[in-house]
Amino acid sequence: MQANQNVPPLQGASASQPSSAPSSVSRRRWLYGAVAGVAAAGGAGIAWWRLQPHAMADGAEAALWGLEFETPAGGAPLAMKALAGKPVLLNFWATWCPPCVEELPMLNTFYREQAAKGWQVVGLAIDQPSSVRKFLQRLPLDFPVGLAGLGGTDLARSLGNLTGGLPFTVVLGQEGRVLHRKMGQVTVQDLQQWSSLR
Repeated sequence: MQANQNVPPLQGASASQPSSAPSSVSRRRWLYGAVAGVAAAGGAGIAWWRLQPHAMADGAEAALWGLEFETPAGGAPLAMKALAGKPVLLNFWATWCPPCVEELPMLNTFYREQAAKGWQVVGLAIDQPSSVRKFLQRLPLDFPVGLAGLGGTDLARSLGNLTGGLPFTVVLGQEGRVLHRKMGQVTVQDLQQWSSLR
């Protein structure tokens, strides 16, 4: 028993582990944080990319002016060529899209205020005709609406909306050229800026 009393207390691995454990945990936390930050930035970059209009298909502008759309009321089709020579705000929307529905009254006000200055607003509904008719009974619009259906998604893609997201707005000048495109909901500031475009 006396021999055991002469043995010094152990100071090996057990004494050094507590001091190294916190730094190891800190490094792991920092690494996880860095990986999460990179992943978040990558995700934000992808989201930003998806919400940006991309290059238009060759001939998309010219093709647009040759299109005609049925209207919710029936009768004569909505012919894009009838709007040539005027600035046009072309809005792709659907009844099932909350941001689309939310911005329609603002677009209607823009149309009422800017029509005397030559502006036209056209809503292209990417939706079932019966849904559009029912919706317009509840919320009548002063500007013309075309029933674009699923073909409207292809048209939007040709104009640079690769994801097919809604709402999607295209501003065309009086010479028929695309001046601006926006993915997502329109703001009052957008409309103020666009009203000076020709």
